[in-house]
Amino acid sequence: MPLYKIITVNKTTKVLIWKIEESFEELSFGVDLTESNQNRVDGMKSELHQRGFMSVRHLLKEVDLVDSDLVYDEFGKPHLKNGKHISITHSFTFSGIIISDDVPVGIDIEKQRDKILKIAQKFTPLQEYKTIANHSAIVSKLTIVWGAKESFYKIFGKKKLHFLEHIYIEDFEFEDEKTTGDITYDGVRTSYQVHFLEFEDFICVYAY
Repeated sequence: MPLYKIITVNKTTKVLIWKIEESFEELSFGVDLTESNQNRVDGMKSELHQRGFMSVRHLLKEVDLVDSDLVYDEFGKPHLKNGKHISITHSFTFSGIIISDDVPVGIDIEKQRDKILKIAQKFTPLQEYKTIANHSAIVSKLTIVWGAKESFYKIFGKKKLHFLEHIYIEDFEFEDEKTTGDITYDGVRTSYQVHFLEFEDFICVYAY
């Protein structure tokens, strides 16, 4: 089974990443889905999405959980019945979860693509990146910022949060592999830690 990476963030928080190499049938073997989640998988038009969904169930197994331990609220945010905090992501051939005993968490995996340049102005002030001369470095940095904001969005868990207006990510150096950021909403500001790593043209960002 291609469990790709385990990151121990601290004593109570862990990240697990899966490299999706199996077929949908292989990933389905030995996995029991709830009726609602089975309907959800059956309704997916892309096998890539189906494989991503099923690979997450194997990540749950790695932390002694099953599909029925997971419930989704009205905003689509996943929760665990045991009261622990969880966030889920999958992108192309990788999936990941972050799970914590005691703090809200968020995770995002993104493939690095030039497409990020076309949408950058929608989620971050582009002038902040004009000093970066290297094209691939700009793509990487924007992907990290997007992943961080996506992770914050997952922590917040409500649909009204706007990436440009409500979420700020502190500038960072690649070699630091971490930064900080804030969500400011309805006059309340909450700060989070952000960590990131790069592998096989993908970037994983997680926050807590």
